[in-house]
Amino acid sequence: MPQRITLRLSPLEADNIKMLRAYVANHLCISQKTITGTKIIRRSLDARKRPAVYQYVIDVYINEPYPLVTNPILTFNNIYSNKKQVIIIGAGPAGLFAALQLINLGIKPIILERGKDVRSRRRDLALLNKSGIVNPNSNYCFGEGGAGTYSDGKLYTRSNKRGNILSILQTFVHFGAPEQILYDAHPHIGTNKLPQIITSMREQILKSGGEIYFNHCVNDILIKENRIVGVEASGFRFIGDAYLLATGHSARDIFELLQKKSILIEAKPFALGVRIEHPQQLINEIQYHHTFSNLLPPASYSLVKQIKDRGMFSFCMCPGGIIAPAATSSGEVVVNGWSPSKRNNPFANSGIVVEIRHADIIPLMKGEGIGENDPLIFMRFQQMVEKAAYAAGGGKCKAPGQRLVDFCKGKESVSLPNHSYIPGLSIANLQTVLPPFVYKTLASGFPLFGKILKGYYTNDAIVVATESRTSSPVKIPRDIKYFHHPHIENLYPCGEGAGYAGGIISAAMDGEKVAAAIFSRIGD
Repeated sequence: MPQRITLRLSPLEADNIKMLRAYVANHLCISQKTITGTKIIRRSLDARKRPAVYQYVIDVYINEPYPLVTNPILTFNNIYSNKKQVIIIGAGPAGLFAALQLINLGIKPIILERGKDVRSRRRDLALLNKSGIVNPNSNYCFGEGGAGTYSDGKLYTRSNKRGNILSILQTFVHFGAPEQILYDAHPHIGTNKLPQIITSMREQILKSGGEIYFNHCVNDILIKENRIVGVEASGFRFIGDAYLLATGHSARDIFELLQKKSILIEAKPFALGVRIEHPQQLINEIQYHHTFSNLLPPASYSLVKQIKDRGMFSFCMCPGGIIAPAATSSGEVVVNGWSPSKRNNPFANSGIVVEIRHADIIPLMKGEGIGENDPLIFMRFQQMVEKAAYAAGGGKCKAPGQRLVDFCKGKESVSLPNHSYIPGLSIANLQTVLPPFVYKTLASGFPLFGKILKGYYTNDAIVVATESRTSSPVKIPRDIKYFHHPHIENLYPCGEGAGYAGGIISAAMDGEKVAAAIFSRIGD
């Protein structure tokens, strides 16, 4: 049995990881010759005190055989001849991992994706950034790989009880992700590397006998006697033994279709706010106590505060990142963030959002003609704020921005600092864009964040509206044991869009879990 140890290494020592065996031998007071192998189990950076150190958890093999293969080799079935098939709506992480799981269980997946493949999708993103033209079916939210593919690829989750996180990470490695995601405390692939990984997954699904149809947006669900008997997409009808719905948190037309078909859906609270951007060097100095070196990664942060019993917190923090336009319809402004694998851009951005409650929005939506019991009330509220941001930005996906201190003081900025948002920013007073309770919470909370991170509260930082796609504003209920819809027995809501996940890993785990539940119902 290997001996598990914990090592604390300086950034310089960690940079010379080829010396790991020497560090281990010195720690254990043994000869290097007795060490037959080492495997890193976990790596994290502790920057709470100076100097910052890396902490490694390592399995050490001493005078015993070191296994040639320490990570499982994945294999996939051939299901060309299988008669059972599942229609999967959406090719995000939930849909893709569900498809791979179904293949392993001997069931054929047929994926319908409204957007394009990753390579074609890239051209639509370039047009969105340069010209502000939104393709409603191919953008940062829609297309092969889902929202995570071009918005960073963060793989950190606290959802340990939802499934096997390590298994999901091993699958990513199998398809081309770096092995370090298996042991990094906050694993991250990067927007520049994810597309090829997603492509490899697609190729495996097709090789095994699955089918994938791009540019196929589901526009009708055919129901008979509380069962789906088919779905229509782009003029074609698709029929399966079960239907897995994994369309993501921004598929508003699907939510509207479900409501039109009298399929039970529920209003779901979410969080909304802004995206804030600082110079990365400033965040480095704050987090590393002014001792930053090139051997340390660009610093990140995680912040949370209760402001008069309302939660305010950071979301999707992107060190060395870029603010991106994430709208899915024209006439709306949505901002998100992403980082490349090296996280080497000069800015650090993060969503800073606040809790939205049902009681908050009833008065606002009543004026819009939306009843308090409407299951789409949060979605309509989300749309309302995004349209206000578009109006303040001046069109073509330009976003309204304001310097941080000016924002908190309700003062319109005279100028804006350099930033990463390619479509461009317009000076605006965001107090006129955000709902009053959102603005007041943020304006009260930012100075408190500045007391936690000295130097964070500065006019060198910019606030951009609006960060509004933190999670789905709608929940699609499902049975707690078999995961099918309570009224439509062969409809399986899945992933972030249905309200059961919050990121790539949790969505992938949910996809696998729902696929297994489907097999338990229709499998041989």
